[in-house]
Amino acid sequence: MAKALLGHLGGTDPRMLEQVRLLNRRVADLEAHVMRLQAENDHLVAAVHDGRLLTVDEALSAPASV
Repeated sequence: MAKALLGHLGGTDPRMLEQVRLLNRRVADLEAHVMRLQAENDHLVAAVHDGRLLTVDEALSAPASV
């Protein structure tokens, strides 16, 4: 059973170990990219909230007269 598990998990095959290293590096790169995108998104959201895009114009906020 141990041999089967060792073979299933990659064992000592250098090609498999290299592939695992490459995949781990790719995952780390993608996680870093997601963090950069989240930071950029947070920055853009803050910029929108600081601008006039989400404010109500004074003329529109006055009660409507019929």
